[in-house]
Amino acid sequence: VEGIVMASASMSSDLARRCRKAGVPVVFFNRRQDDDTLSAVTSNNVRGGQKIAEFLIAGKHKRIAHIAGWEGASTQRDREFGFMRELELRGVELFDREVGNYHFESAQAATRRMFQKKTIPDAVFVGNDHMALAVMECIRDEFGLRVPENVSIVGYDDVELASWPSFALTTIRQPSNQMVSETVKILMDNIAQFNTPPRRVEI
Repeated sequence: VEGIVMASASMSSDLARRCRKAGVPVVFFNRRQDDDTLSAVTSNNVRGGQKIAEFLIAGKHKRIAHIAGWEGASTQRDREFGFMRELELRGVELFDREVGNYHFESAQAATRRMFQKKTIPDAVFVGNDHMALAVMECIRDEFGLRVPENVSIVGYDDVELASWPSFALTTIRQPSNQMVSETVKILMDNIAQFNTPPRRVEI
């Protein structure tokens, strides 16, 4: 192959370095690695996390919780960092936290742990839409709660399912078209000239 776009949350920077050593350009899409020699295109996940905290606080929520994605992913770390920083700036303490690992069943298990307690959240920021849909199904079907009347759910990514009437999920939309364009441009530039300096683009 002439170039690779890596989009997996768990893809290691070691594999990317091996590809570059073999002369194959690599660009990370929607995530980055803690390695400045590797090109990456992301959205501003820190700001996205901040916006969610601002939104939930503006909605007068008092028991705000978080169901995190895979903790090794830059997207998860950045979104939670922005979210927690804004809560702290506003003097709001996180009510509860679980980990869903960007996995449907894991997100439902995290939801059960969170909602089996005596006092439950009145709002939950879920690390991405895929998990948020799992959370919504679980709290509706297993706990008989209504969204948003009993608990508000906010996801991240704005996948197509989020807009379906049965979900109507509140979510953060990433500028995916711009991200794709930047990723392709960086990859093509690297294919044309392999030693092009790495670029780290945040949209």
